[in-house]
Amino acid sequence: RTECGVQYSTQDQVATCPIPSPPRWPAVLQLPPAESRAVGTASQPLDGLPGPACWDTRSCPAAFLVTGGNRSLAQSLSGQLFPALTSPLNFSDYLHTLSKIVPGSEAPASFRQFLEPSFTPGNTLYIVQPRCRSNFSQTVSVNAGPKPLKLNVDCIQGLSLWRESASVINDELFKGYRQQRESGGGKANEFAAGYDFLSTNTDSLDISIWFNSTYNNNTGVFEMALLRVPRLVNMVSDAYIKFLRGSGAEMLLEYVKDMPKVGSELKLDLSSLLGALFFTWIIELLFPVILTYLVYEKQQKLKIMMKMHGLKAGPYWMITYTYFFALSALYMILFVTFGSLIGLGFFTTNDYSIQIVFYFIYINLQIALAFFAASFLYSVKIATVVGYIYVFGSGLLGAFLLRFFIQDNSFPNGWIVVMEIIPGFSLYRGLYELGQYAFTGTAMGTDGMTWSSLSDPVNGMRTVLIIMVVEWAILLPLAFYLDQVSLLGGGLRKRLLILLKCFKKRAASFRMYSFGRLGSKVIVEMENPDATQEREAVEQLLLEPNANYAIICDNLKKVYHGRDGNPDKLAVRGLSLALPKGQCFGMLGPNGAGKTSFISMMIGLVPPTSGTAYVHGMDIRTDMNEIYTYMGVCPQHDLLWETLTGKEHLLFYGRLKNLKGAELLKATDDSLKSVNLFRGGVGDKQVGKYSGGMKRRLSVAISLIGDPKVVFMDEPSTGLDPASRNSLWSVVKEAKKNRAIILTSILFP
Repeated sequence: RTECGVQYSTQDQVATCPIPSPPRWPAVLQLPPAESRAVGTASQPLDGLPGPACWDTRSCPAAFLVTGGNRSLAQSLSGQLFPALTSPLNFSDYLHTLSKIVPGSEAPASFRQFLEPSFTPGNTLYIVQPRCRSNFSQTVSVNAGPKPLKLNVDCIQGLSLWRESASVINDELFKGYRQQRESGGGKANEFAAGYDFLSTNTDSLDISIWFNSTYNNNTGVFEMALLRVPRLVNMVSDAYIKFLRGSGAEMLLEYVKDMPKVGSELKLDLSSLLGALFFTWIIELLFPVILTYLVYEKQQKLKIMMKMHGLKAGPYWMITYTYFFALSALYMILFVTFGSLIGLGFFTTNDYSIQIVFYFIYINLQIALAFFAASFLYSVKIATVVGYIYVFGSGLLGAFLLRFFIQDNSFPNGWIVVMEIIPGFSLYRGLYELGQYAFTGTAMGTDGMTWSSLSDPVNGMRTVLIIMVVEWAILLPLAFYLDQVSLLGGGLRKRLLILLKCFKKRAASFRMYSFGRLGSKVIVEMENPDATQEREAVEQLLLEPNANYAIICDNLKKVYHGRDGNPDKLAVRGLSLALPKGQCFGMLGPNGAGKTSFISMMIGLVPPTSGTAYVHGMDIRTDMNEIYTYMGVCPQHDLLWETLTGKEHLLFYGRLKNLKGAELLKATDDSLKSVNLFRGGVGDKQVGKYSGGMKRRLSVAISLIGDPKVVFMDEPSTGLDPASRNSLWSVVKEAKKNRAIILTSILFP
């Protein structure tokens, strides 16, 4: 039927029809189905119950378990739970007639009481009696609306069984509910209800009632009426009144009814139903993108390369954060705009200001989480896997775990709040709330979530917003701190408890040759005269500083500790060196001689095991941030962005050296010309298309741009042909006039 009226023919129609004056329906008792009523079996011998044969004849009684502090009083009251019929049923006034007896139904209670299922075609209304007559079954006409109903009426025996304690009742109720039929078939063994009369006496009625909540999905206190609890309460109240005042006294419960409601269209908004999971995945897809970008810069050492050329941590974080925030904001604007344009109720029904605030807070939290996670990852592949596992894992766990806890009224709310500390779960909870309000608003023709909705005790949006703001305020500074103290982030490990600069006085010391014993042999480490002379010069300079010296290395030593039982590896053995300005110092030696280890210590990639070095009077252990402003670096391996051109690299690093305008453009062109990357538009090609030699020349140009005072070149001639190598040495010779240069090579220039 499509028309609306007082009398409805289907359950589905009830949800959409306007009901200004809800009909009155009798308060009925929830009864177990005939094939599931409690019986005594061999494996479960319950006192007072018939055998399982009554299942086949559908004649099993509805059993009620009773206990209490006063047995005689409890049994007397339970004997009056089912008033016996004294006259034929009169259905002309069915509400009043059914209020004097106990009507019941096997049909589960509907989601709303606009339509009582026991009064719909195909269902039977049972009258619970102490004993049933054989000819009780009948079909009657009931005037429940403009059109009379044909109603099947039958009798069912009510059986009250005494038990010694509440624990016995509890045990039988739950054992019986899951008890299977001995002959198979998988039927439950259900009791109708249980009563504990506690300390009931002639002055007060004190009672606990067991009822089966599995007949309806809603198990909260407000849904008790849907579970037909009112009739259970009325049965014992009426019995107690009769016990006190005699059989002529009655406490009648004539009917129940729902609240009036307006009509609405039956609409199905899939975006509201699927939105929590689907939109969680869409929004979180930016997380792996941000995470892999951050890890890529760290894996390729681009981050430390920028730091070596003067980019401090503060500006780097601010620029990177702003970039990802702008990207995320644009992504979310397109997300909401597209959803609104195609008419998804998830977006159009809910207040846009709430959505903007929610998405704004979350994208900030997501960026902070990516920075935090990047502190612990070192590989782009691992970061990609971790990112997508987080995206799909948090979405699926939210849909198939968190959602059920939210919908379970008995689950502690505190544990839900703990789960929402995980950003993916807080995102899911917020989207879930938006979806629920959108679905209700679309179905009922009302508004979705507004700011006033946040005061609703079942609305978790306010809690989610608070959690995300607090978590963002904690995660972002923590991520910045971890980035500074972690070796994975590049640079020397800073002290965990002291972030301020630590100045240490260098105590005067003297050196001795070291002796060691290996078996029966004596090992003596000796120095050649040149090394001894250089060491003495360094010690003299440390006592009497000379501003003309750009680099002073004081007994610099690096030992790589052995793993898996391997011995320690001595890479740099107490190097002392004094290099004046305007000089190019070449370090020659085969692979494994320690050249790269020395350069790595000087540029802050690895910390020295002992000793130190000074660059323009600044200690590499404590003053690397200041040293980077004077330094140019050409690392052993080219640290370049594959998607940027050679010219763009030089423009970027030139700006880090405070070059601007025409001066920056001139310095860029001169650098490209000096390494033969200017002609033919080579400088305007992406670095990913460069050969190995071209990348090497670009790395040399980057190290020299901006007039650095100290330049470190680690094997700059690797991969160059003889002509390019000669050109490179000419560039180095010209560049050393105003600065100190240290370069390494496995060959003489």
